[in-house]
Amino acid sequence: MKAEIIAVGTELLLGQIVNTNAQYLSRELAALGIDVYYQTVVGDNLERIQDALRLSSSRADIVLLSGGLGPTQDDLTKDALAAFLGRTLHIDRMAMDAIERFFRERGTPMTENNRRQALAIEGGTPLPNETGLAVGNAVSSDDVHYIVLPGPPKELMPMFEQQAKPWLMQHVLTHEQPIYSKMLKFAGIGESSLDERLQDLITAQTDPTIALYAKEGEVTVRISTKAPSESEAMDKLDGLEAKIRERASAFMYASEDVPIEKVIVDLMADRGWTLSAAESCTGGLVMESLTSVPGSATMFRGGVVCYTNEMKEKLVHVPHGLLEGEGAPGAVSREVAEVLAEHVRMITDSDFGLSVTGVAGPGYAERKPVGLVYIGLAERGKETEVHELHLQGNRETIRIRATKALLYRLWRRLMAARGES
Repeated sequence: MKAEIIAVGTELLLGQIVNTNAQYLSRELAALGIDVYYQTVVGDNLERIQDALRLSSSRADIVLLSGGLGPTQDDLTKDALAAFLGRTLHIDRMAMDAIERFFRERGTPMTENNRRQALAIEGGTPLPNETGLAVGNAVSSDDVHYIVLPGPPKELMPMFEQQAKPWLMQHVLTHEQPIYSKMLKFAGIGESSLDERLQDLITAQTDPTIALYAKEGEVTVRISTKAPSESEAMDKLDGLEAKIRERASAFMYASEDVPIEKVIVDLMADRGWTLSAAESCTGGLVMESLTSVPGSATMFRGGVVCYTNEMKEKLVHVPHGLLEGEGAPGAVSREVAEVLAEHVRMITDSDFGLSVTGVAGPGYAERKPVGLVYIGLAERGKETEVHELHLQGNRETIRIRATKALLYRLWRRLMAARGES
């Protein structure tokens, strides 16, 4: 079963908004065992929307349209689909009642153009909008199934989940096996290096399948299979996961779609371990990553953004001789990273102390190149480790990659402390 997604809206073509709906719909369709081969973006133009429909209906079993259901004259999605199918449009009474009630309860006059949001296509199934006003539609014609959804994600997502998905299950997917997937998460290794380690599995893949996705500082491997039941699917996926783990166990931090900071927070909270951090070039990004995870208050004691040499001295007690003067290694150095990690740990009486100092750019600092970063990791009663990084990218990318590198090293240290490697 093949699907195509058509996103309607000139604002998408102009880059004024990001098409997050296509990402959501592709993921949800894949989970239903439906393959998405094409995604199209078309402006608010009747003829061009019909052109997109003509092409998509020639190569897809299911066509999903998002956007263009509002009250204005350039909201043309239903008009275009109805004309393409040779169907008429009519007012859906339940949708119209909901729209009239909305304005009545707010004491606001309803303009006549709001009636357009209640339009439904002849012979189709109206899809109620629980979070907005524009009704959706599901209609079949010549063995192609069309689903019309609103553009705002807060309306599209619940409509798809509560209305469109059940319609697909009842009318279209009566004999399809669902797709089951597992997301394996990796850090401390690049996409190309991980791909090389898994090359034999990727080359030989049939079922389950393997797909790699890279983000800044991490890689996700999705393994997927079709099966009549979840238990049968998990048997196949668990076997493939074990083979992947054999090849990259030092980098695989989770077998579910979670960020490494959540794994760290959960692990430290479970063990009663505490953490603090001193950051320079990352400007608090390490601390922000950790404290964004629910439950981090049980393990994160605090930290400091010591951006200037003065703050490194005053707040974290870095010796002046390390920072400035003849022969001083400078703020961007292995020595300062070590002192920052050790001192912030002692000041907060934490089990672990983190540090990061470097040159994020855009220019040199202390005559040191952009991308030179030192990360430190101190542990109570253990030797402090410092790693020198040479990172590529712009200022934002370097800050993210430094943060992810430090979190990866912390995860490795925690696994070692827990007796795993």
